[in-house]
Amino acid sequence: MLDLSKANTSWDNWKKYLGQAMEFAEELGISRDKVQHYAMTAGSILADNVQPANPEQKALKELWDVADKDEQAVIARLMTKLASRSR
Repeated sequence: MLDLSKANTSWDNWKKYLGQAMEFAEELGISRDKVQHYAMTAGSILADNVQPANPEQKALKELWDVADKDEQAVIARLMTKLASRSR
């Protein structure tokens, strides 16, 4: 089960949390394209509603805020790729 308390801590814990979410999605048979779509949606929600918990999340939010939709899609793909390596 995913531990939501890890989502709002250090950058390493955040990456590990995202990795666990990626692993969970794979176990459910969710395609990588669908996960990346969800990552874009989640990125928008987080950027609009959640304060960054660390400097890395703050930088990511600032990049998200200045990016257009295509650039946000790239950020989402990169975050899912990073998460996959952070399990």
